Amino acid sequence: MRGGRAPGAGRIPLRLRRGPTAWERQRPTWREAKPGIIAGALKRALARPSGNWYVLGSSQDVTADRSLGRSVAGVEVVAWRDADGVLRAGPGSCPHLGAPLKDSPVQCGTLICHWHGMALNGQAAAGWEPYPAFDDGVLIWVRLDELGGEQPLDRPVIPERPHPSRGVAAVCEVAGRCEPEDVIANRLDPWHGAWFHPYSFVDLTVVSEPGNDAHAEEAKDSFAVDVSFKVAARAVVPVRAVFTAPEPRTVVMHITDGEGRGSVVETHATPLGPDTAGLPRTAVIEAVIATSDRRGFAIARAAAPALRPVMRAAAGRLWRDDMAYAERRWALRTSGRFPG
Repeated sequence: MRGGRAPGAGRIPLRLRRGPTAWERQRPTWREAKPGIIAGALKRALARPSGNWYVLGSSQDVTADRSLGRSVAGVEVVAWRDADGVLRAGPGSCPHLGAPLKDSPVQCGTLICHWHGMALNGQAAAGWEPYPAFDDGVLIWVRLDELGGEQPLDRPVIPERPHPSRGVAAVCEVAGRCEPEDVIANRLDPWHGAWFHPYSFVDLTVVSEPGNDAHAEEAKDSFAVDVSFKVAARAVVPVRAVFTAPEPRTVVMHITDGEGRGSVVETHATPLGPDTAGLPRTAVIEAVIATSDRRGFAIARAAAPALRPVMRAAAGRLWRDDMAYAERRWALRTSGRFPG
């Protein structure tokens, strides 16, 4: 591995840079961002099993009286909570006359179709068959075996996270015209961070990538990055972040050194299906789970309701930029004009 500990690790988290670096004077990273490295990491990610699980949204999107409906690769899905608070899911079309169940209310754990009053409690009824569903405490998932076509897994592939009592979680969602692989490829290119997102990142160095040291951490097919998050003016927070792809529609960033060590950013790509023009759409559902060993972080946990919108806004700004590139990648790739 090139480089040592993340800059600033173990010190006061805030650091003052000597002076501003003009955007155009940054160290170019295009020679290091070899297309073959990114393509190889993407190929290996797409080959990993998902067990046919897809992220539907945030756990907070489904409450005792509010269901969630969405399409996953054109398959209508509705999710709600039963009387015990357990997540239930199934086809989003009423088996009676096809009314959209996403618009139906939940009463005492039963989904009641608003068209003719058919009640669904999560069990098979009148040809309606439930889908396996899973709530991991941050995100909700549905298993669609006919769509995924893989060997089913009992539960989704969930990355290691901070314990809920030690973290603050926020979920952001951005959709665009592309396919999940375009989102995953974007996240498997850490070299673009300080160039494409100069408002958030500076001093970015990829210290290891898959395959450059068979005896080190990167043997796990990960990218390790030293980067500083901008706070204000010359104030930055340096960290080391490690990116991995545990399954074909997920990339995870773990902060392994520096402030917020143990924090996680999970980027999940869920195919939505074609738009009115017949072009593919994908939702990026990103979960940020922040933690810290500092005593003051207890205040942040107490202020979580006020902190979450700020976390969502920051993630949303990054992904609106990245989605524009993912859409362009899809357009170039499907027209045969993508480099390499």
